Amino acid sequence: MKMQKIKLPIYNPKLKEECGVFGISNSVDASTLTALGLHALQHRGQEGCGIVSYDGEKYYSEKRFGLVGDNFNKQKVLKGLPGNYAIGHNRYSTTGDTTLRNIQPFFADTNTGGIGVAHNGNLTNAITLRKKLVEDGAIFHTTSDTETIVQLVAKSKRNKTIDKIIDALFQIQGGYALVMLTQDILIGVRDPFGIRPLVIGKVKESYVFASETCALDIIGAKYIRDVENGEIVYVENGKLQSLKPFPTKKIRPCVFEYIYFSRPDSILNGECAYEYRKRLGVELAKESNIDANVVVPVPDSGNAAAIGYSKHSGINFELGLIRNHYVGRTFIEPAQKIRGLGVKLKLNANKSSIKNKKIVLVDDSLVRGTTSYKIVNMLYDAGAKEVHLRIASPEIKFPDFYGIDMPTKKELLAARKTVDEICKYINAKSLKFLSIDGLYKAIGFESRNKIYPQLTDHYFTGEYPVKPIDELGDNKITQLSLLSSASNN
Repeated sequence: MKMQKIKLPIYNPKLKEECGVFGISNSVDASTLTALGLHALQHRGQEGCGIVSYDGEKYYSEKRFGLVGDNFNKQKVLKGLPGNYAIGHNRYSTTGDTTLRNIQPFFADTNTGGIGVAHNGNLTNAITLRKKLVEDGAIFHTTSDTETIVQLVAKSKRNKTIDKIIDALFQIQGGYALVMLTQDILIGVRDPFGIRPLVIGKVKESYVFASETCALDIIGAKYIRDVENGEIVYVENGKLQSLKPFPTKKIRPCVFEYIYFSRPDSILNGECAYEYRKRLGVELAKESNIDANVVVPVPDSGNAAAIGYSKHSGINFELGLIRNHYVGRTFIEPAQKIRGLGVKLKLNANKSSIKNKKIVLVDDSLVRGTTSYKIVNMLYDAGAKEVHLRIASPEIKFPDFYGIDMPTKKELLAARKTVDEICKYINAKSLKFLSIDGLYKAIGFESRNKIYPQLTDHYFTGEYPVKPIDELGDNKITQLSLLSSASNN
């Protein structure tokens, strides 16, 4: 069997959200609209994409490596996904191998009919559940924790599919948003703390579930509301219905949706993510302003915060770094000398804006610090007089277990170095992070200790709303299977 090589991006230093999900009911263009919705959610996962549709009798599935626009752009592909119901998924893996079998949505036949599942997030007890299921005779076909959910639904002794799903949900833990399809019923689920996002929209007579509101905008759907934490919503016979089987908990949405993950035009708690990010920059300027000539963002993640910093400080905003938006997947073999070009493949200094200038360099976060080091030195090489790095979030000291591709704790620079040591490491003139209270104030709360609801902010504080049950080794979930990732079938 010939092994398939997968070329991954050379430059991709940011934290990665695991995926984006989309589902639509009762539409003659269900698959096409799902493809458009996934296109709007492309920033949430570029590794693979898939769609499952249902035509009243049969389910149809198509899964591909790569981007939505490269795979679901032809009518012959979409014609192979007939039906008035469809769900879709963009993948960036945090659990499981990079193989075609791990691309979602997953589909399975149960004794009450077929079910398709698309999942955004991570289960913190997936390994524990998987071991027990295997001991009981279950056969797994993927290394994704999402299949654990499918297996639990299939194994349930309940009579109705919705009851089987509830039975499965009471056994899983973690941060998750699910979109499911069974016969003529579209189902959406959000975890009890609301860590991962899920919204409801409507276009004509069709209800839509999606990770972000930007996926509603692209198909002309009207935003109705967010799925509440711990809520199951489902569309049956054209009616939207709700179940709340879990004990009531305070909502704890992921703070990184506000800082980075959500597209700037998506609505979070009634306001565009872009506005929150500008206010992060304003608070950063209040806390750590300095005498400088220009404010320069790290594009595109630092753009909004840099605008806010510039507005409050009165220092001119300049595009001192120019981004190449067409890097994508490399068109040549990533030889070591090409890899060595690093950040220059995607960013280049705009010398006319930075030469002989004192620069405030603004970014949304600092993870390993290797990219910041390269950017700071790129600016110095281009003639910058001073580079003062400002980060529009607190220091990331703790790993994530809810669906974000984050390094282990020992790889997180702020977990093992002081701010002064980090500053010296990246060769900046000065370095300041936004305080945790400044972060909460920008998002709209008085302070971290005087708010309701509280955000999921364990990256900075170490306070996890759901403690991991699985044995995670060095704070990372690793393989869920003995099968090597060399096989892609």
